[in-house]
Amino acid sequence: MPEEIDKVGNVSQQRYEQIVAELRQVVEQQTQGQFTIGDRALEIEPMRRPEDGREALPGQDLFTVRQALTRLAEDIGLKRTTVENARWTASRWPKEHRQAGASFTVHRVLGSIPDEEERFAAIKQPPEGKSRWTVDDANRRVGRQVESPASPQEKITAIHTLARDEDVAAAVTTDFLKRPTVAAKVPDQDKVRVVEEFTRDEHVATQVTTGLLRRPEVAFKAMSDDTARHQVNHAQVERGRQAREFEDTSPVAPAVRHIDRTVEFLDLVTACHSFVAAAGRAVPGLRDRTLGEGERTIVHENVAKVRATLDWIETAVDTGKVDVDGELARMLRGE
Repeated sequence: MPEEIDKVGNVSQQRYEQIVAELRQVVEQQTQGQFTIGDRALEIEPMRRPEDGREALPGQDLFTVRQALTRLAEDIGLKRTTVENARWTASRWPKEHRQAGASFTVHRVLGSIPDEEERFAAIKQPPEGKSRWTVDDANRRVGRQVESPASPQEKITAIHTLARDEDVAAAVTTDFLKRPTVAAKVPDQDKVRVVEEFTRDEHVATQVTTGLLRRPEVAFKAMSDDTARHQVNHAQVERGRQAREFEDTSPVAPAVRHIDRTVEFLDLVTACHSFVAAAGRAVPGLRDRTLGEGERTIVHENVAKVRATLDWIETAVDTGKVDVDGELARMLRGE
């Protein structure tokens, strides 16, 4: 006997269709049973509007109503919430508007459509290309989350729901950002917000900033911002003040002075190298280009600062004196 080509799970397509037909009858019987429970619960306790006049939802009934529904649920062996949902759904679908072939769950979901005419028309019109409503289609119709997301937005919503726990969200975000193709699609402004959020911790911010400023092109562009440049200059002055205070007051200063100078020597050489490299990249870009008067003025002002700084460096290297005169101090502060 040839092997079945078209199978669903462990059964043939033909057997699958027989099972579907059988179970549809079972679902129809269950739907009728649920509506019967809802109708009888409505007979015992008709729907009442809350004091604010809005339509009541399951679980929003008066205490006395809940008491009656609790007794009914206990007497028939169901949970009170099951009876409440059946009662509410039955109230939304008068018998003449209940649609054969649509499950009780579909009726319950579409029951949240506020307008009666729209609600009664909707259940008679399954989505285009389909002969009957599914629960996911009903949820899409009323704007709720679906169990089997299909569109990108539905998948995004599902991910957000699963990642409500902060630990889960952190792990998922970390995994996503490790994928270069994903990170590349994140808009620049969102990347900036992510970096700012991740660097709220001072220790993390220090590590990130140090790493970024070691990239000459990044440091050069960052220093074009007046506020950033002022903060760096201020930090340098403050660091110098603290260093002088340390040398004057700490008993271990002589022991670490040699190490400090070695580090400062490396910092100084690196700074000079970075400046030369940045200038080597920027100046060739001026070929066959004439700057405006305002642009030339700005460049000349900055060249003057560079010259004054270079003189300061030479003096410090030759004499060990790092005192800054008033004019140079103002220039370094960007004043």
